Amino acid sequence: MPTAERRLLALGDSYTIGEGVTARDAWPAQLCRALTAAGFAFAAPTVLARTGWTTDELLAALDAAPPAPGNDLVTLQIGVNDQYRGRGLAQFRAGFDRLLTRAIDLARGAPARVLAVSIPDWSVTPFAAQDARTPPSIAEAIDACNHLARQQAVQAGVAWAEVTSISRQAGAGSDMLVADALHPSVTQYARWVESALLPAARALLLAH
Repeated sequence: MPTAERRLLALGDSYTIGEGVTARDAWPAQLCRALTAAGFAFAAPTVLARTGWTTDELLAALDAAPPAPGNDLVTLQIGVNDQYRGRGLAQFRAGFDRLLTRAIDLARGAPARVLAVSIPDWSVTPFAAQDARTPPSIAEAIDACNHLARQQAVQAGVAWAEVTSISRQAGAGSDMLVADALHPSVTQYARWVESALLPAARALLLAH
């Protein structure tokens, strides 16, 4: 075991903090354990996320309490609340671009130490059935946000992990969601880690 464990900083919203599950079961902690098992010793993650946060609210939190710099890996998953509140793509683009810059700064100024994570598709959940918008329109809006975010990440030299398709495959499975019928369960988060997050993070770490 190395004397100094690597550090992961996870920035985001309810999906990052793991609404409805314990901190140990949220995907950042699962990812750190998986990376450690793969030979990259990681401490428990530092998570700056809150249910309901939009891009501008995450930016405000970063300004109010800046995390420690020099992280070995920084993840960024944000935007579902921008979409949920009906904000335009131009506003989302501006906020996400600023967050990419902040994430890179917190990752020793290295874009190759940053992993942007796609927004899952909540249109497939029972919660969405109670929304005035139709599931197809929700899915279309999610796709638009993800397309834009992926473009920005690639332009910035940041890696991209796609978990949206996994969330769609999980659908409304009772074992894939927590009690609110919206947020992923520990089982769904495990799928994210195994199929998308661990391979992407491992590739970044092997490059350093």
